Amino acid sequence: MAYPSPRALLAKYGLRAKKSWGQNFLGDEAALDDIARLAVEREGERVVELGAGLGHLTARLVARGGRVVAVERDRDMARVLRGELGDSVEIVEADAARLDYAALAAGSPTATPRIAVVGNLPYHLTSPILFSLLDQAAWISRAVLLVQREVAERLAAEPGTKDWGLVSVLLQREADVSIERIVPPGAFVPPPRVESAVVRAAFRPPHEPISDPARFRRMVKAGFAQRRKTLSNALRAARVAGPEGPAAALARAGIDGGRRGETLTVAEWAALERALG
Repeated sequence: MAYPSPRALLAKYGLRAKKSWGQNFLGDEAALDDIARLAVEREGERVVELGAGLGHLTARLVARGGRVVAVERDRDMARVLRGELGDSVEIVEADAARLDYAALAAGSPTATPRIAVVGNLPYHLTSPILFSLLDQAAWISRAVLLVQREVAERLAAEPGTKDWGLVSVLLQREADVSIERIVPPGAFVPPPRVESAVVRAAFRPPHEPISDPARFRRMVKAGFAQRRKTLSNALRAARVAGPEGPAAALARAGIDGGRRGETLTVAEWAALERALG
């Protein structure tokens, strides 16, 4: 039996999308099938869905053989999930930005516990969820996320472009990132005002070593805080250059201090952090 449409489910349970929660339910069959295919690569894989909502993607993840943990903090949506999907999924009523992925990965059937993460992210929670994924990347095999198109373009940006920034550097150091599909507003109920995109991040061991992850994040953040500042001035202002000052570290890394942060590659950012150490 086909899964009921978003409008049909909302009517069945006497609900409406909550604007304050950023609820826009994806109902486009082709987009849902694409996301499920990208998220579940093999039968029996443990998949954590962030913000499962009415269960449209959840049902497809189950159909592809995923062992699904559906995370949903809205009790009304959790009621729908239980009513429509029963015991076929594990439902966790929690904030998707505050998950313990190590605990969730403990149920993975693989020798090295890692889980796939998938979700249609509310726009106002995208940043905290992304940073939570980055902080716990060791437990994640891939993330397939439906986000605002502008965000997707930042995540997959290249050095030297206007979209290249802090989150681009941090994520691309940990994962291979690609935009898989553009999703128009009409694919959602209710339709948002902007286009969305499906972005895939395949996590892997970082190509570029760093000595202090916290300092690396502070340094990159400082480099993008004021884009018109040269790298030397940005590091000095943020006080992350160490007692020798930025000039010595930049020289050791072989980077011209007159450049701006947006021109540096991930490898150059990593080399600069190591030079600071």
